[in-house]
Amino acid sequence: MVDIKISGRRVNVTDGMRERVNEKIGEALRVFDISPMTCDVVLRVDKNLSNPERRTCEVTVFVRDSVVRVTDSSTDMNAAIDEAASKVSRQLRKYKTKVIDKRQRASRGLAHPELEAVTAKNLADLIEPAEEDDQLVREKIVDLVPMTEEEALVQTDLLGHDFYVFENATTGLVNVIYHRHNGGYGIIKPRIESEDDE
Repeated sequence: MVDIKISGRRVNVTDGMRERVNEKIGEALRVFDISPMTCDVVLRVDKNLSNPERRTCEVTVFVRDSVVRVTDSSTDMNAAIDEAASKVSRQLRKYKTKVIDKRQRASRGLAHPELEAVTAKNLADLIEPAEEDDQLVREKIVDLVPMTEEEALVQTDLLGHDFYVFENATTGLVNVIYHRHNGGYGIIKPRIESEDDE
């Protein structure tokens, strides 16, 4: 059974909420039975009273060397938990297809080398909405692990982020891969100055 750690922000976590999380999200995690796997669930209520969907369920699953993260908001906490459980199930299916199956093919010599992900605890909350646009409200330090652009794109999808910072396994340089609003993805690479340019 997967250990699910449940906490609340600006909300008291009731026994009913705890039971709902263990039932719905626990069921989604049990289906995939991937070890090792742990899960953090944060239930929170937004301070903005004008937002009708103030109740949020955020689920972060640490699975092997990767992080799967989903968030859902609703007018009702139970509905947010239910939808987050559904999203977790979809993301774990994607993880299994893109990462685990790929590793198995790689071990048979049919794909890229095994994916190495950035340490889970350092990436769990990489992107969190800023409370004020002109103020630095969070600093994150990440361990950069060498990976290909394709592997970094998979991690971006698994985390549900718009971008991902990684060490390019080919060049050894820090790159940022990001989803473009008009489709596809882009990559930001540092310019390498040759000795001839000096």
